[in-house]
Amino acid sequence: MKINSARLQQHFEAMSLIGKIGETGTNRPAHSPDEKKAFELAASWMKEAGMKTRIDNFGNLIGRLEGTKPELPVLMMGSHLDSQPYGGRFDGVAGVLCAIEVVTTLSENKIVPERGIEVISFADEEGWRFNKGLFGSRGILGRLEEGDLQRADKDGITREQALKDFGCDITKFKEDEYRPGSIFCFLELHIEQGPVLDIAHKPIGVVSGISGPLWLTVKLKGMAGHAGSVPMAIRKDALVGAAEIIVALNEIATQVAGAPTVGTVGTLNVFPASRNIIPEEVTFTVDLRDIDLERRHRYEKQLMQRIEAITQKHQLSYTISEDTNSEPRYCADWIKAIIHEQCRALNLDAPELMSGPFHDSLPMSYVCDYGMIFIRSKDGISHNPLEYSYYEDLALGTQVLLGTVLEVLKK
Repeated sequence: MKINSARLQQHFEAMSLIGKIGETGTNRPAHSPDEKKAFELAASWMKEAGMKTRIDNFGNLIGRLEGTKPELPVLMMGSHLDSQPYGGRFDGVAGVLCAIEVVTTLSENKIVPERGIEVISFADEEGWRFNKGLFGSRGILGRLEEGDLQRADKDGITREQALKDFGCDITKFKEDEYRPGSIFCFLELHIEQGPVLDIAHKPIGVVSGISGPLWLTVKLKGMAGHAGSVPMAIRKDALVGAAEIIVALNEIATQVAGAPTVGTVGTLNVFPASRNIIPEEVTFTVDLRDIDLERRHRYEKQLMQRIEAITQKHQLSYTISEDTNSEPRYCADWIKAIIHEQCRALNLDAPELMSGPFHDSLPMSYVCDYGMIFIRSKDGISHNPLEYSYYEDLALGTQVLLGTVLEVLKK
């Protein structure tokens, strides 16, 4: 049984036109008109595959192929169609379109499973618009947090308002939560977003687990003053303090050579942002990740100590808010074994590797077994318009996913 690689490529190319920026870039914000257009296109393909579709009140697109025993826990697979503001064509999209192709192939071959199969595009996996991701996957599991709906984007639009504009009814969240035990397992195909497979010249990888991300927002407060008249020795420059903290984070994350620890400051806002005023307030984000939770905790403590010392040195006050704090989550051994088996059947020597980025599989891991397939990313580039995965690799990964689904359906 073979997937249709030409059709799969056509779907990728059609989806890439929605929210297109430049020649190869994508900007599809969560709960936006462009994401709605993407949902409509994906839903049309789901329907062609024999699925019934709906958009739930968390903003997730869900297609369901009914089984002969609908009371059985569902086999769920998918990813997301929202993108980074300066993103590529494959991040998230691969997991949705390749899953649709798998179901289409099953339907074309007249295979009707016992348990239902659902393909889902989760809402706001990326998290940049409201500074908190994995919204749709957390939502269906009843894992939303206080304040999630009050988070606002750069234009002051809250998530609550964005959901209403998207056509969602936040008073009906409970109706869209999945009851415990209703999901048998979750499968996610995703581009690697790193260089490991590309360096090894391997098209496919088997994911062993997802490292635990810690997201913080740090705000430093100093004193504004005229850049030409306040002596350097008595300044309370918030940006100088932020710069030293950023360097400290880099030093902390790199202290063990070869460790998978990563530390990043991805956003930085300066107030009042004038060339001749000493910065009074700086807000920046911290992203600290590791597969070793004990080490990550140790590094977090070191960072807090450095922040305290640096702010005292520059006479700054500070506040720190925690946006995300997740432990590493490992893939189910039995699903990994099936994926390896399917790779060998295609004569693929697929290495096993951890995922540094988080995915919707992360919250799903708390309610069911999960497995992930990685597709090679050319030059390891992602969250960038230059992001690229070969269509041949995507077709191979989809074939592996199809074989995995067929084996899981036997369980």
